[in-house]
Amino acid sequence: MTLSAAASATPGSGEIVAATGFFLDLTPLQRARIAALGRIEHYRQDGQIYDIGDTAADFYVLVDGMVRFSIGLGNRRAAAGQVLRRGEVFGWAALVEEAPKRIASASCITACTVLAINGDQLLLLMEADHSLGFRLMKQLNSLITGNLTSFASG
Repeated sequence: MTLSAAASATPGSGEIVAATGFFLDLTPLQRARIAALGRIEHYRQDGQIYDIGDTAADFYVLVDGMVRFSIGLGNRRAAAGQVLRRGEVFGWAALVEEAPKRIASASCITACTVLAINGDQLLLLMEADHSLGFRLMKQLNSLITGNLTSFASG
């Protein structure tokens, strides 16, 4: 099952991680270990997943729905923000040890289902399995660079 396939039931954490591009370079065992850290959460339309200044506790995979991701810095906030769709990841500050607070907001354009992965536990897993950690840091680098480039270009 892919995250883009229509489904009447929410897939399990293992299926979600296995179908998410961010985790594709990992082995099945590594993906299973990450899935074990996740929990499914549901948000209503117009619900706030997190806001600027919130504690960066979780890293998210969007399972269903659409999320507006807007980066802010000081008094500046992206005007419209980026629209995230099924299978995309966000909440990367939870994987940056020096970033304990959110510098972005994530709000639901539609009703949403997410897989929330505890950032501290994932960082411990990355430390214990350097291959997993290296692969995820490469992905994270691309994700952050893309988000910040989007923000800078307005």
